[in-house]
Amino acid sequence: MPSEITQTVPMLDFSRQYASIREEVLAAIEQVCDSQRFILGPAVESFEQAAALACNAPHAIGCASGTDALWLALAAAGIGPGHAVITTPFSFFASVSSILRTGAQPLLADIDPLTFNLSPQSVNEVILQHSGSALKAVLPVHLYGQCADWDAFQELKHRHGFLLVEDAAQAFGAAWRDTPAGSLGDLAAFSFYPTKNLSAFGDAGLLTASSPEFDEHARMLRAHGMRRRYFHDEIGWNSRLDSLQAAVLEVKLRHLPRWNQQRRELAHRYDQLLTEAGLAARNTAEGIVLPFTDPRATHVFHQYVIRAPRRDALRQYLADRQIGTEVYYPLPLHLQTSLASLGYRQGDFPVSEQAASEVLALPIYPELRDDEQQTVVDAILSFYK
Repeated sequence: MPSEITQTVPMLDFSRQYASIREEVLAAIEQVCDSQRFILGPAVESFEQAAALACNAPHAIGCASGTDALWLALAAAGIGPGHAVITTPFSFFASVSSILRTGAQPLLADIDPLTFNLSPQSVNEVILQHSGSALKAVLPVHLYGQCADWDAFQELKHRHGFLLVEDAAQAFGAAWRDTPAGSLGDLAAFSFYPTKNLSAFGDAGLLTASSPEFDEHARMLRAHGMRRRYFHDEIGWNSRLDSLQAAVLEVKLRHLPRWNQQRRELAHRYDQLLTEAGLAARNTAEGIVLPFTDPRATHVFHQYVIRAPRRDALRQYLADRQIGTEVYYPLPLHLQTSLASLGYRQGDFPVSEQAASEVLALPIYPELRDDEQQTVVDAILSFYK
């Protein structure tokens, strides 16, 4: 029987990480303040170089947010009106809104039931069925910190001749067959929103690019379409990265490999605890379905996401005991009111719709303690018993 629940467990506690790197971060911020260079400048250039090295990418371009990074990646590749881009309905809103922002047409394909990532088989079906706008790119999302099936997407790219753009917002440090996220596709976009594995002290983003042409175009677009000051060759946007955010990110980047390894260890311990408690099962008719890790992938567990029977009731039970959880995502994108014009309906993507009714993210961050994990599992067991 589970022990009595005696402590609260937050979904995320920013203060623990900050306490461990406080002096490094304050020194980096002070250096920027002393320099009086607050937009782009040396701190941003330094972080871009460090990020490119970490991703094994030729080029890295800092920007204002992960959403802007997605838009810049697509726009830098010349994607716009008359083009189509395939992505997943089971993701954050920006995966589709960034396509619409370029003027291109989003096409959706269902997900793999094990990884929750965009299904290459479903993408191939959409390609074969599609007629209309020219297919310019496929935008797989490395959901929850696990890379999509890049072998299959590369094969589809070779067959159909589109660009591959990684939505790696949740996956800095992840890899596919030891190739880091950010260097798998033609371009990639990262978010440094404060909840991410590599997180800023506010909004910040980055895109990586495989060619100098994409790199130059993205840098121009992030600064109102300027190559020379006050000469605007295109209509771009103001999406420059703050130097203070870049300085914080470069400090954290030095710690990220260790933090990501701690996340993998925590995920493994959750697997063990939930299995030993008799909660793990093959499907939600029998119990909780644990996260699946593709053996070809290096998972960074931005989230530890189970499939849970009676998910909403379980979440409320845990909330009543002050145990944090989150649902990523409760309503697939094809059912969002603002995207009704895409023409999709309930039932079009059944795997995504089922996932939306079952997924539950449990607390996971490098500083999470063993006793807190035990509390989470004890509470889950108490609910089902």
